[in-house]
Amino acid sequence: MLHTSKNTGRLLAVSDIHGHAGGLQQLLNTAEYNPASDRLILVGDYIDEDPPSWETLHLIRRLTEEGALAVPGNMELRLPEQLADIASGASGGTSLREWLRGLPPYIEADGYLFVHAGFRPDVPLAGQILQDMTEIREEFWGVQPPPYAGKGIIFGHTPTFKMGAKAGEVWRKSGLTGIDTGAKHNCRLTLLDVHNGIAYSCSTEATRQHYKDFKINMLEDR
Repeated sequence: MLHTSKNTGRLLAVSDIHGHAGGLQQLLNTAEYNPASDRLILVGDYIDEDPPSWETLHLIRRLTEEGALAVPGNMELRLPEQLADIASGASGGTSLREWLRGLPPYIEADGYLFVHAGFRPDVPLAGQILQDMTEIREEFWGVQPPPYAGKGIIFGHTPTFKMGAKAGEVWRKSGLTGIDTGAKHNCRLTLLDVHNGIAYSCSTEATRQHYKDFKINMLEDR
């Protein structure tokens, strides 16, 4: 676990980028992200199965070097050995694979827990295993009350349209916020301003070349 203390800037989060580095960069620009004052938490699945998507890790790593925090997703944990082929430009002699292995399984900030997939209900935080935190689905978000009542949990992994939200929209229920808005499924990529309830999003396409239909939406209170 990694803890980040509260400051005067915004707390931003994005998950399940799946190779859409261009879309992520444009959303950060749209939100006027400032690493000197804002905190950015990256919640896993930065890549997809196809090798061209692996280049996204260079952007994610650069963002962490500028102050962002990141957790791994299930896609990063099953990277093939060929990932070493794109390790050029690693700082301090640390390869991308070694950097990924050093990421915390979840992050705590301002009363929120940020995790890729979720947590196993009725298991203390100290007893959670990485496989569940990167792969669990309905056993986590489908239960009531949610794990760790009193803390908000922000997660990705399960596209929000599979949890009942409209395609491309953030999913929220009783302390849980799902932010995988389907970038992998040619739907939308979303950057969430957590405290202000603002969702910055853009449409995504399989080619990962064109990003349009940018929206800035206020989330409804839950």
